[in-house]
Amino acid sequence: MDFSNFNPEQFLGMGEDSNPILWVIWIIPIIIFVFYGQRIQLQITSGEIKKNISKLKQFKDETRTELIDYIKKLNSSKDPAQKIDRFIDYFTIMPVDMDPNGIIPKIRHVIRSREDQTRAQVKSLFSEISDLERTKVQTILEVVTSLQLLYKIVNHFYLTAKKQKNYPLILPLQMMLPFIMEEANALHDAMPALKQGQPIGDGIGPMVVGKMMLGHEKQKVAFETVWSESEHEGRKLVLLKAEGPSATVGRPGDAIEELVSKNKPDAIVMIDASLKLEGEDSATVAQGFGAAIGGIGTDRFQIEEVAIKHNIPVFAIVIKQSIKEAITLMTKEIADKAEEVRSQVYDMIKENTTSGQSVLVVGVGNTLGVSQ
Repeated sequence: MDFSNFNPEQFLGMGEDSNPILWVIWIIPIIIFVFYGQRIQLQITSGEIKKNISKLKQFKDETRTELIDYIKKLNSSKDPAQKIDRFIDYFTIMPVDMDPNGIIPKIRHVIRSREDQTRAQVKSLFSEISDLERTKVQTILEVVTSLQLLYKIVNHFYLTAKKQKNYPLILPLQMMLPFIMEEANALHDAMPALKQGQPIGDGIGPMVVGKMMLGHEKQKVAFETVWSESEHEGRKLVLLKAEGPSATVGRPGDAIEELVSKNKPDAIVMIDASLKLEGEDSATVAQGFGAAIGGIGTDRFQIEEVAIKHNIPVFAIVIKQSIKEAITLMTKEIADKAEEVRSQVYDMIKENTTSGQSVLVVGVGNTLGVSQ
């Protein structure tokens, strides 16, 4: 390329007939952007983030008020506001993980200690309360606590970036905010179903197994977890789910360990809800392998350890749904899949076992509003 005839004055619009005013109008925005571009971007981005922070604060305050009103309705003799505010600010310090050996039992101990303490504190708010209402209050309290934490984290990053006038610091928050707000909206919208004790999307696993339990004797095997026996085409079925209709996921890890030690099954089939990917249809049923269970991983580790120890194959069936569908009122589309899932469970049992063998079928998820 030949630059011998390049004229910078012509390039900048400064020829003999050019207007200096137009040149100034053209060049000043470039200078402003070079020296103040980050601040301008920070102001524009901050405006959008501030709107979402206001919405998070609104969600936090609304759910807190709803929880206090709900407790007052159950027990009008006490004002729970002060105690609730103390619960909301509870935090959990995870064990040191520099040496990963033995970290799972430590995490399990910390989490269960928190659960036990929260359960005791919720009971202390009432002179008398049923297990169903107690689990509902606990679950709503977790919703309020989660929204409080989301609000604090987002607000912290926003104020820090604004204080330091640091645009790159606010970029990660800008990228993550859509996902944070999706979760916050889902938590906020979950309140009506939780207060009324209605089934949520995450309860599809317990719903399938609960239907399979109908007409059979139920026994308690672990904390808030029940099991029963059934039979299908010569196979013995051991059915396991959290004890409904309370708002609980039970302790499937402990329950599976106990049942396997008593009568080793030839296969384990786990049914659970699963978050769908963008573009996937809700209520899609998929089959796979491995322990289908969410949470922080302690129960899954326990189940995997038992399966490895006894050389038991673990099969999974999941019902895909969005995060909002998982924690809000169960949609008809998801509920209608219960029969199809049960049919797939029986097909999976027939394909992977023979007559005379036994199978442990586990319905994983929050069993709110789902009996057995």
